[in-house]
Amino acid sequence: MSILPMTAAHWPAVCAIYAEGLATGNATFTTEPPAWNAWDASHLATCRLVAAADAAPAQLLGWAALSPVSSRCVYGGVAEVSIYIAAAARGQGVGRALLAALVAESEKQGLWTLQAGIFPENEASVRLHEAAGFRVVGRRERIGQLHGQWRDTLLLERRSTRVGTSPITA
Repeated sequence: MSILPMTAAHWPAVCAIYAEGLATGNATFTTEPPAWNAWDASHLATCRLVAAADAAPAQLLGWAALSPVSSRCVYGGVAEVSIYIAAAARGQGVGRALLAALVAESEKQGLWTLQAGIFPENEASVRLHEAAGFRVVGRRERIGQLHGQWRDTLLLERRSTRVGTSPITA
């Protein structure tokens, strides 16, 4: 398996993996994958990764990307994680490899906090994030509806031990 930067050419496979996640009902409040232009505009230009099988033809196994949490400059070092693994590749270490690479890339880009909102029922995703150094900081009860049902999310965060650790001096 190789971890590569995501490009627009990956979008058809990325979108298909995203749709598999949406179909579980436990990935996101989103119900349909967006068009590439909308997805591209809502994610950071950096920190977009895909996991590709080493066997030919190189099939995508998963993807991970970051979205800004706010347009305010004080939150410039904070981003939200999206990570999706192809149904056929789940449980094979793809998520761990992608999330580790995403954390490393985020620190290269100067991000000090990564956060994730995860449905509590998505236990595999919660465990994946915790294994990567995220911690549950709270539960947002009835934060939104999916298919007419109120859903809770767990808010997880990972604070870098390398970036954003020094006080800002004037």
